[in-house]
Amino acid sequence: MIDWVSATLLIVGACFYAAGTLGLLRFPDVYSRLHALAKADNLGLGFVLLGLALQAQSIAAGLKLLLIWPLVLAASAGVSYAIARRADRLGVKPWRKDAP
Repeated sequence: MIDWVSATLLIVGACFYAAGTLGLLRFPDVYSRLHALAKADNLGLGFVLLGLALQAQSIAAGLKLLLIWPLVLAASAGVSYAIARRADRLGVKPWRKDAP
């Protein structure tokens, strides 16, 4: 049963990664692309790590895997902020749909 739950979590995580990648490729500006990566990929990582933690050999190994997630969340927030701030300082304007 744990194998099925783990496999499901890994597949859901892969779907979130795919959605984040699609957002990176399809969204029109740097700000919305950052949003896609920061949200979808971090949630995908959470599902993948939870699926892997269920397969860990010990509780300690599973907890170490789960510790990766908050560290990546903090790093992602910092890097996203730095990229958005640099884009703003370079004068990159957010995309706006033209009014009819």
